[in-house]
Amino acid sequence: MAAAKTKTVWFCKACGNESPKWMGRCPACGEWNTMVEETVATGKKSGTQSVSVPGAGQKPMPLSEIDSTREQRISLNNAEVDRILGGGLVEGSLVLIGGEPGIGKSTLSLQIPLHCPNLKTLYVTGEESAGQVKLRAARIGGDDSNCMIYSETLMENIIAEARAMMPDLMIVDSVQTMFSTGVESSPGSVTQIKETAAMLLRLAKETGIPVILIGHITKEGSIAGPKILEHIVDVVLQFEGDNRGTYRLLRSIKNRFGSTSELAVFEMTGKGLREVSNPSEMLVPMHEDGLSGVAVSAMLDGTRPFLIEVQALVSSAAYGTPQRSATGFDARRLNMLLAVLEKRAGFKLSVKDVFLNMAGGLKVSDPACDLAVVAAVLSSNFDFAVQSDICFAGEVGLSGEIRPVAQADRRITEASRLGYKRIYISSYTSLDMEHEGIEVVKVADIPALCRSLFKG
Repeated sequence: MAAAKTKTVWFCKACGNESPKWMGRCPACGEWNTMVEETVATGKKSGTQSVSVPGAGQKPMPLSEIDSTREQRISLNNAEVDRILGGGLVEGSLVLIGGEPGIGKSTLSLQIPLHCPNLKTLYVTGEESAGQVKLRAARIGGDDSNCMIYSETLMENIIAEARAMMPDLMIVDSVQTMFSTGVESSPGSVTQIKETAAMLLRLAKETGIPVILIGHITKEGSIAGPKILEHIVDVVLQFEGDNRGTYRLLRSIKNRFGSTSELAVFEMTGKGLREVSNPSEMLVPMHEDGLSGVAVSAMLDGTRPFLIEVQALVSSAAYGTPQRSATGFDARRLNMLLAVLEKRAGFKLSVKDVFLNMAGGLKVSDPACDLAVVAAVLSSNFDFAVQSDICFAGEVGLSGEIRPVAQADRRITEASRLGYKRIYISSYTSLDMEHEGIEVVKVADIPALCRSLFKG
């Protein structure tokens, strides 16, 4: 058998573009310093069998004659995961789950077959031994009678085993550890990840077996490997949250079978990830009334409204340079809000330390949290507690004005459902419905907020 010829090429880690030489900037996506050197095979090995392509031999069909009702979905007995997938796992789909080390990727992927004993599952582990997986399964609990553990990293063996077993579900942990003998490079390289993903996609589409891939992420927070990996798969889910905290957010980045605006919330416990069906009740204040520096924000992540506690501490600077620290919130946005309070409202905060924290270890990016951040900072500065039945939803502009936020009605409804009696929003907000049981206070700018909130 004649060996395939090899050559050295350069790949872009961001988009997968191939170049015969190194370049500082990728000509395809424009990213800098993303070119990596790989060795690839240029010829086809003799004796290699041809692989049938899904849909080969079919003829073009009018769009009106295509039946879209045959899409079969598999329930994973997890309401949060089923919802974020759009109603369940689609047969023949390829799902990629990414996240930081220790965030809960492997735990969730093992919980799925243990809680779905009706599904014959092939769990391929390339990072851990079968004994390590068994120890985690014993900690999580569940029915493991129909979960087959396969410790292997060679893709040719994995594909052969999957075609022989024909499971209802296949899980691969992780895609960066798999390799194919047809590629002359190490596991985790751009070429290996592309080839591995393509082989798993071919398997899923030809056999109808849904495949869940676990993926690593880089220090920048993006999924490791070429960007083409995210283009190949059907669904991309990403874990977020502080792995030192208890709460985890599973966010839909891409979904060909559903919405990308969904968000699932989990709590990490000693027995795995627990679904949090009502995150608002977990993230609202859990302390006595009368504490200053605390405000509640009615935020919206995707299409899901929930309330979160914002904590602030303002104190005299113990050192020469005042400190600015934010946990779960953009530090640059905090500096902007403090500058607005200084310039537009006359509060002298430039000589004081300001610390900000989002309860539950969550990372917040909704601009509607601006108003709660301002209220918490002013509350701590004045040492005047905000009433526990008040919440906030508004964006603060550079002129000190309070700007309206999207879907204010849903935020107000969620606050009313949890027993809040008053909510502060922008005076420029137009509401589509009447809200009973909660007072909607509209304020135009920060001075108006202070007059209403701290008038006592």
